[in-house]
Amino acid sequence: MVWHRLDLRLRDHPALTAASQWGCVLPVFLWTPEEEGAAAPGGASKFWLHQSLRHFDASLRKRGSRLILRRGPALESLRALARETGATAVFWNRRYDPAGVARDAEVEAALREAGLRVGSFNGALLHEPEAILNRSGKPFQVFTPFWRSCLAAGEPRAPLPAPRRLAAPGGWPTSVALEALGLEPGLSWTGGIAAAWEPGEAGAQSRLRRFVRSALFDYSTGRNRPDLEGTSRLSPHLHFGEISPWQVWAAVRQAAGDRGIGAAVWRRWAFPAELGWREFAHHLLFHFPHTVERPLRGAFERFPWREDAALVRAWEQGRTGYPIVDAGMRELWVTGWMHNRVRMIAASFLVKDLLVRWQEGARWFWDTLVDADLAANTLGWQWTAGCGADAAPYFRIFNPTGQGERFDPEGAYVRRWIPALAPLPARWIHRPFDAPAAVLKEAGIVLGASYPRPVLNHAIARNVALDAYRKTRAAGG
Repeated sequence: MVWHRLDLRLRDHPALTAASQWGCVLPVFLWTPEEEGAAAPGGASKFWLHQSLRHFDASLRKRGSRLILRRGPALESLRALARETGATAVFWNRRYDPAGVARDAEVEAALREAGLRVGSFNGALLHEPEAILNRSGKPFQVFTPFWRSCLAAGEPRAPLPAPRRLAAPGGWPTSVALEALGLEPGLSWTGGIAAAWEPGEAGAQSRLRRFVRSALFDYSTGRNRPDLEGTSRLSPHLHFGEISPWQVWAAVRQAAGDRGIGAAVWRRWAFPAELGWREFAHHLLFHFPHTVERPLRGAFERFPWREDAALVRAWEQGRTGYPIVDAGMRELWVTGWMHNRVRMIAASFLVKDLLVRWQEGARWFWDTLVDADLAANTLGWQWTAGCGADAAPYFRIFNPTGQGERFDPEGAYVRRWIPALAPLPARWIHRPFDAPAAVLKEAGIVLGASYPRPVLNHAIARNVALDAYRKTRAAGG
């Protein structure tokens, strides 16, 4: 048996490759959200998972196999399948989230005790979290030396080819229908997600080719422009394991080589470091599992967060009155994704302008992002709040108006996601609250009606936040 989790691909799949050399292969996916703790998928992720499982099963069938679906508990399901099929070994690719680590250890011990052979593999990270430590033998908490250590550890392995054929068992055990897992929501809000994405391994490969062809060599500048397609948009594919980091690394390396760019140069590009940040996020979560709910810097437990459900709701719905924030939140709701620069702006607004605790933002992102990854979500929010590893300085508070004008200079991003503001000239589109009455009238905009007024004054909110952060730091933060 191969127990599939966040590795829904055929190419570069260590567990599947090993199993295909062993004998007959029984691919299995177990739906066990109650066992996954904070890593249990949110709404948008469940929608993506449904599509990914469907595509993966289709790929397996082309190779003479199929995906068996069962509901958990995992250990009982694996034992039952072993009895039903006579399977003598269970292989899987490892998980690195807190609940996944604990469950893998428990299942491995129990299966070995039952006489089954167990094989676990690294199918998700360029480097195991335990393998990259500082000179004191402790985990890193700052990205730059962490990534330098990763690069010094040697070149990542080459991707593994997909098995050409998977030997089928003598008989197939029963499988629940994919629809019976209840992954697709009853609401129609996923229509925008379906239109924006192509889940599955083929979609991942297509996305990688498109990125390498059109955006890789301009990534260092294009990645900050939400009005341009300058990012890879590979994050959901990487999270669900529809593509591996080794495949992405190899594709970037090949593209650089085709242009005569040596390894010493391309490794310093911005994009390889993005893979490094993914590694760093999992490194931190593995070594500091409490950070899912609690700040790494303990003094921030006492930070004076504000409890205001109305402000949180305005932020979630993209009604803060700050266009770049609202455009991002509306993009998120429609597509299940938000440009990374805008994520930072929106997150900063929640925790440093509204003074809402970062956990609230993390929970909203978890439920609405198709690329919701526990490690990345935790790192990102603690970085923004200034309470985690390698965190943004407490005095770094994004000005949403200035950020919009800098990174969406003509207002194309705002116009796309807030059509009511589209008639405004670029000079005013990121600050409609400052626009002359005549300009607003000509554009047909009534503040407070067609578009909300700001929920607060950023300059005042900034000073309030700085005072709160200073007091926290003085108390030991």
